[in-house]
Amino acid sequence: MKTDRRSFLLAAGAMALAGSLPARADSLEDIRKRGSLRVAVYNNFPPYSHQGKGIDVELAEALGKQLGIAVQIAGYNADEDMDDDLRNMVWKGHYLGTQPSDVMMHVPVDSYLQGKNDKVKIFGPYHLESIAVARLQRINPIRGSAANALEVFTREKIGVEGRTLADGFLLGALNGRLRDNVVHFANVAAAVDKLKAGELAAVMGSRSEIEAAMGKDGRFVIEAVQMPELKFNHWPLGMAVKADENALAEALAGALKELQKNGTVAAIFARNGITYLAPTL
Repeated sequence: MKTDRRSFLLAAGAMALAGSLPARADSLEDIRKRGSLRVAVYNNFPPYSHQGKGIDVELAEALGKQLGIAVQIAGYNADEDMDDDLRNMVWKGHYLGTQPSDVMMHVPVDSYLQGKNDKVKIFGPYHLESIAVARLQRINPIRGSAANALEVFTREKIGVEGRTLADGFLLGALNGRLRDNVVHFANVAAAVDKLKAGELAAVMGSRSEIEAAMGKDGRFVIEAVQMPELKFNHWPLGMAVKADENALAEALAGALKELQKNGTVAAIFARNGITYLAPTL
């Protein structure tokens, strides 16, 4: 499931390899001696991380530079839910043998997620991600009550990435009356392609993914989704390390503060064509 990447609200537990011992992420001292910080990012996830480029890659490299440590980017495939990703990327490693990294990017900073994952420390919010809609100019703004804002999609088709927060919301809205017009795609970019081709009236998903897929095409309106029925429409993105790596977390949090203060974080988002929203945490 995805929120942005997967919905941690709908996470389901997965089996780990029986009898294996948790791999230990290197301490800050060990990392400095080794000379490189291993940073986990998602594979195939533009605009955040794709083929060695993207927002999370650039931010990781900026954090390393701030700390005076070289950065080694490690790409991981998304698993079934956020709990699995934290296990695979941070505290244990994958049962097929992939080792965990020192720090993972793109982790929702959320007390519920933290409470379920006591083997990691989630911290360092660097962007406020949100649910947005890209729509044709002729479609009215998607705001107000769901009954008014979404009624048009009882007649028009709206695209969404399957098994995401936006997907679950649309399928349940208006007592299921939209179901026949909710078109599912493997990712937001594929849905946006169909919108551009005239096969959809709108696409709902994370704002950053929509903006990245839309590019400079000005034929469509991109707007935040503001409906009282969608109680969870934004979330801060941060980082995660193994639970006992307090020194590493503090060092990274301090470096992030400096990068936010000097404008580096905002510049990274702007360079990738994404609207930056500073977290309020």
